[in-house]
Amino acid sequence: MGRSIKISSSFDLNAVPDPHSPLRLNVGFIVAQTIGYSRDFEINLPSVQLEPDLELIPLVGVVRITRTTQGLLVQARLKGNAVAECVRCLNEFSQSLEIDFSELYAFNRKSITESGLILPEDSHINLAPLVREFMLLEVPISPLCRPDCKGLCPECGNNLNENSCDHTPSTGDSRFDVLKELT
Repeated sequence: MGRSIKISSSFDLNAVPDPHSPLRLNVGFIVAQTIGYSRDFEINLPSVQLEPDLELIPLVGVVRITRTTQGLLVQARLKGNAVAECVRCLNEFSQSLEIDFSELYAFNRKSITESGLILPEDSHINLAPLVREFMLLEVPISPLCRPDCKGLCPECGNNLNENSCDHTPSTGDSRFDVLKELT
């Protein structure tokens, strides 16, 4: 039918980053700054593929990285659109997604947080795995192309948003019709 978004349970945030990733940021100069220094990175990508299964068209927002005593605090506020499939009519549509997160990339194991992020030795942070996971968490369990989607006809499979059909909705099990007369 088309692409649907699937959540993968395994990813490695400390894996070797793709040197060509648009979400790979060189933060070495921030490490050398005093505590409290921060820098904003504007994100404005017309399209980005977050491997293995999520494409965002576009991805826009701001990532602020702040030098702390424990490491680099990454605060991101991003918006994007992903292709999703409506659970009622099965048509693909553009699902708007917004994320707002904060994560600490620790300088050493002593400062590590629950997320287990450590600043890589080359001082390049690849935000792609984090952005992918946070975006996937925002995908609705039952995405709808629009709130009033009529879905498909259960008899012929016709998309009721585009065409009507002569089938009337089933009123239930005919064996219970006798009980309806009792009320």
